[in-house]
Amino acid sequence: MSNKDNRVAIVTGASSGIGLVTAQALRRDGYRVFGTSRKPAANGPDGVTMLVCDVTDDASVQALVDEVLSRTGQIDLLVNNAGVGLLGGAEESSAAQARAVFDVNVFGVLRVTNAVLPVMRRQRSGRIVNVSSILGLIPAPYNALYSSTKHALEGYSESLDHEVRTQGIRVVLVEPGGIRTSFEENLTRPDRPLAVYDTVRAAAEQRMRDVIEEGEAPEIVAATVVRAANAASPKRRYTAGKVARQVRFMRRFLPESFVDKNLRKFSKLTD
Repeated sequence: MSNKDNRVAIVTGASSGIGLVTAQALRRDGYRVFGTSRKPAANGPDGVTMLVCDVTDDASVQALVDEVLSRTGQIDLLVNNAGVGLLGGAEESSAAQARAVFDVNVFGVLRVTNAVLPVMRRQRSGRIVNVSSILGLIPAPYNALYSSTKHALEGYSESLDHEVRTQGIRVVLVEPGGIRTSFEENLTRPDRPLAVYDTVRAAAEQRMRDVIEEGEAPEIVAATVVRAANAASPKRRYTAGKVARQVRFMRRFLPESFVDKNLRKFSKLTD
């Protein structure tokens, strides 16, 4: 990493929620931070330079990286945070809708990462933090497509870390649990809803609202990102918050049948 007082970070999806507080936390830690939003942001986080970037567009991503380089000459940290949600039965979404979610949550990460890697390689240093989710560790009824994107992100990040580690670059994952954000208000709904799922889909959405309302502060995720960004010998993944730690423990150490039973109980599903 560069000198502590001369570090440059990019945080995608920084106009609200986890991205916003993460940008603020990195700024307080001494980074010069560039946040991104899909549309121009009138009032970004204090001390954070906001730039427009659509992570689904190659030209927009490259323009972002070129602009940051023109202003600073370096990029030390990339936090891939931009993402979208989709709640509904898996068969309620068309292939086109599924592709749209993957285009942001998976290929968006790939686009920005690919644009930044040559810069970090020239520097022989850099850190990429990909914001995943506990839904990248466990099944998620009525979040199958969103969960799939996070499972994909987990595999991509771990594999990429092995590929670029000898170039002075590390790739790590941060996995939040239930966090108090406006995430549920920005959910995509299925584009071909089926009546058979109406009742359980509504219950799943209410459950998500309850989890988020009772969730932990987004600052917990921001602090975890800062820790992952600054670690001299980073771990492969960092869970963010009590719920995420509990879920990871369950997935790793408890019998599959126990996890399955408790997941259905939590989701209020009956056999």
